[in-house]
Amino acid sequence: MTQYRISEAAELLGVSDDTVRRWVDGGRLVADADASGRLVVNGAALAAFAVDQASTPTDPSSVGRSARNRFVGIVTAITMDTVMAQVELQCGPHRVVSLMSSEAVRELGLEVGSLSVAVIKATNVIVETPGRMP
Repeated sequence: MTQYRISEAAELLGVSDDTVRRWVDGGRLVADADASGRLVVNGAALAAFAVDQASTPTDPSSVGRSARNRFVGIVTAITMDTVMAQVELQCGPHRVVSLMSSEAVRELGLEVGSLSVAVIKATNVIVETPGRMP
C-alpha cells in the first residue's frame, strides 16, 4: 500500500505541510503513524481527498463538446511567426502549451492575459511512475 508523508502529501496537493496537518487534526484527512512513528497518509485516501478538493474555474464557453478534459486558464505567452504559433496557458497549477496556426491566434484574438479554455482530446495518454523500472 502506497503511503505519503505529510510533506509529500502537501506537495501533491499544492498546499503547505501545516495545511495538511490542520486537515489531519480537523479530521478532514486521515493519517496514521508508520513504523518509524511519522504521520503518513494512505495513497488511496489521498487520491480520493484530492478529487474531492479539486475545483476548477467556471468554464466561460457555452459550447457543448465531447472532450471532457477542459482547463480554464490565462494566456501567459505567445510565440508566433507567419505560419505557426505556440500559445502557453497557466491553468491553475498546470502549464498547458498549444501549437496552432498564426491565423487561429489572430481569429481568436489571443493575447497575453486573455482568458482561455484548453480543450484536450487525446488518443494517447502516457502514465509514468517515478523511480520504478520494469
